[in-house]
Amino acid sequence: MANFSDFNLGIYLSGLSGVKPPFPVTYEGMAAAAAEKLDPVLLDYVAGGAGDEYTQNGNSEAFRRWGIYPRMLAGAAERDLTIELFGRTYPTPLFMAPIGVVGIMHESQHGDIEVARAAAASGVPAVISTLMQDPMEDVAAELGDTPGFYQLYTPNDRELAESFVRRAEAAGYAGIVVTLDTWSLGWRPRDLQHAAMPQLQGKCLANYFSDPVFRSRLEKSPEEDPGTATIAWALTFGSPALSWDDLPWLRGLTDLPLLLKGICHPDDVRRAKDGGVDGIYCSNHGGRQAASAPAIDFLPGVVAAADEMPVLFDSGVRSGVDVVKALALGATAVGIGRPYGWGITVGGAAGAHHMLQCLLAEADLTMGLNGYRTIAELTTESLVRTP
Repeated sequence: MANFSDFNLGIYLSGLSGVKPPFPVTYEGMAAAAAEKLDPVLLDYVAGGAGDEYTQNGNSEAFRRWGIYPRMLAGAAERDLTIELFGRTYPTPLFMAPIGVVGIMHESQHGDIEVARAAAASGVPAVISTLMQDPMEDVAAELGDTPGFYQLYTPNDRELAESFVRRAEAAGYAGIVVTLDTWSLGWRPRDLQHAAMPQLQGKCLANYFSDPVFRSRLEKSPEEDPGTATIAWALTFGSPALSWDDLPWLRGLTDLPLLLKGICHPDDVRRAKDGGVDGIYCSNHGGRQAASAPAIDFLPGVVAAADEMPVLFDSGVRSGVDVVKALALGATAVGIGRPYGWGITVGGAAGAHHMLQCLLAEADLTMGLNGYRTIAELTTESLVRTP
């Protein structure tokens, strides 16, 4: 059985012919390369976080408080990183978390398409944002055999929300991920300093502008009057904060697996289970929405409350080692955001695929060299707290 770490060996073998990797092999290297290409305003939008960015930075730094116990003579020359999720087998525990402006992070202005192509090439599923530069149907068509999930920013127009979900079902998405923490924008000083927001410039609104319900609310089409359509979006996007009373409605929208994104407290996990959701997505939005503790600190409590229910996790994952630690703390699948987003900027689908290969190779090597053959062997007892 091939290991993902074969990618590591392949780089060295290519070097014998003088061929070096086409893209950086670290998060820091990819981020620096992307910074050279992106417009400074967009760069700040993607790189920035809420408030003093303590939560955003803490998300990543918190992983360093965990170390991995090495176990020797474990016969871990071959590893199995497959996972089961909602009745499907996935070759890796990774998924690409939603990035609402990835569509404009690539020079083609079709970054969502590039993400789907990276998913198709790698087998790593993508959670595709409501805020796309291309309609969800066009993006789904590029996913190949790799499932995609549709992330719903619930608008304040319930008929429009239902339309989005129906379109996602028809396009073949494998599940609906409802983001709960973005009914209002967080305090983002970098964006405020620029007085800029991509969506208010009419960007990444293809799902709205192509939707029959949204279009029916307009006197003129978005093609005829994009400015008015953009203002209509702004008035629609801001949803009154959802409450537990709304969960039966959300659950009733679809028979697809329904996940709630932003659940971090065990009591909320239990209420979500009682409401019939299929999975929990533990995340603090990468520290972009509100100040909180580092997201990884929430994960053990969420997993314990979820019991057998799948738990997806993101926020602060920057390396393959981080992936292994999140799995050991109980995550069913681990999401990455900025790492693949920078890859999209630097090299489109190929850049994102390269970043995924780097993360998987490092995770695979980390497991093997520490003596863990399967994800099932990773538990909290595989970790040690470090100073």
